[in-house]
Amino acid sequence: MELKKIKDCLWEIPKSYRKGMKVAGHVYAMEELLPALTKDRSLDQLANVAMLPGIQMAAIVMPDAHEGYGFPIGGVAATRYPDGVISPGGIGYDINCGVRLLRTDLRYREVSKQMEALSKALYDHIPSGMGKGGNVKLNMKEVNKVLRDGAEWAITNHFGLPHDLEFTESQGRLKPADHTKVSDQAKKRGHDQLGTIGSGNHFVEVDRIDEIYDEEAARAFGLFPDQIVVLIHTGSRGLGHQVATDYLRLMTNVMAQYGISLPDRELACVPFNSIEGKDYFGAMCAAANFAWCNRQVITHEVRRALSQIFGRSMGPVDVVYDVAHNIAKVETHTIEGEKKKVIVHRKGATRAFGPGFEELPEIYRAIGQPVFIPGSMGTASFVLAGTVGSMEASFGSTCHGAGRAMSRRAAKKVVDAPSLLNELKEKNIHIQAGSYRGAAEEAPVAYKDVDLVVETVHKAGIAKKVARLRPHAVIKG
Repeated sequence: MELKKIKDCLWEIPKSYRKGMKVAGHVYAMEELLPALTKDRSLDQLANVAMLPGIQMAAIVMPDAHEGYGFPIGGVAATRYPDGVISPGGIGYDINCGVRLLRTDLRYREVSKQMEALSKALYDHIPSGMGKGGNVKLNMKEVNKVLRDGAEWAITNHFGLPHDLEFTESQGRLKPADHTKVSDQAKKRGHDQLGTIGSGNHFVEVDRIDEIYDEEAARAFGLFPDQIVVLIHTGSRGLGHQVATDYLRLMTNVMAQYGISLPDRELACVPFNSIEGKDYFGAMCAAANFAWCNRQVITHEVRRALSQIFGRSMGPVDVVYDVAHNIAKVETHTIEGEKKKVIVHRKGATRAFGPGFEELPEIYRAIGQPVFIPGSMGTASFVLAGTVGSMEASFGSTCHGAGRAMSRRAAKKVVDAPSLLNELKEKNIHIQAGSYRGAAEEAPVAYKDVDLVVETVHKAGIAKKVARLRPHAVIKG
């Protein structure tokens, strides 16, 4: 595939590349990252996304992109509201997988010797692993309340503080949620999974801030050098996976009735305003609410673990922000000079709204929305801020992580997990993993260079660097 360079860090797949493309494909990447993008089908998948009925402006992929189900992971696509399509492949199986950052008043130099003890306390408090249930057991009536109320359910049930909601995207609740559109099987899968991180690339990670790039933004976010902060990365667990499975099957069966034909069956979709489209959106919003509630319950457990190690005199543990990166939302964006309502699909892409966005807490509005880009368990992570540029060029979106450079199967073949964990411990990074297999799959070598990924979006102007984080205690599934 030949890419046309538009400007630094931005490339184009022209509409003429493949018959049926309705818009061009836009690729954000520094030149050093291009070879990785051509190793799998992610750019071909982007060209397929450009064929979606009602797609607007461009199909977009971020520098952390890699092959996914239908859409590439790292993909962004906006379709016309209300008759453009909605596609579960453009959201992903882990609906509202997202990241939350907590800040403390602790300084690493004062607590460095307690990192291993903290890692064990967190591992004891927060269940992790494939299918692992937690301490919160819900009957179906309570599951329905979670699906309706999201993070608010957790606050009402004493799993957090009321002001946590102010610092959560959409206050932790999408009002179009409809629990009646979520199958009983999905609800059964989720009934005991609140407060758990699951497996794969999900984690709870204790970091120190080792560099500040933007002092004004860092001050607004409450961040300072040598500060201890905690990243939480997980989503809607088995419940969200089942919602995606249910509606992908349904859409595959009915899309032809709407005259939709696409080159990849994994792009199954229906018009947003169809019965099936409305049902899926209601179910997706409900699963997103479950995920926000999940991260809120985990926040409660992180606070308990920190208190166990450092005592109640350690000071507050505040939510900096919580933002999704697997979701579809109805938003208004300026397209070719005209304000339009669109259905924005973000799959492995983070919302990055710029200054002035009314939903943001007042103390952030002059800066832009906080954005969190995890690396891997042995490399840096980053805090960024949304920009005006992202609103103009990428539907208010940016990357969501380092992005895989190696499949899980390949990583297991080349990584010796016990050696890896010892190497990380020598660097004062204490890992608590559910299995050696899981640790090998998530080794730093399996991921792209997060510094290059973040530098791409910073140079492209779709997010700006605020702070860099270094891991010291990591809980993995």
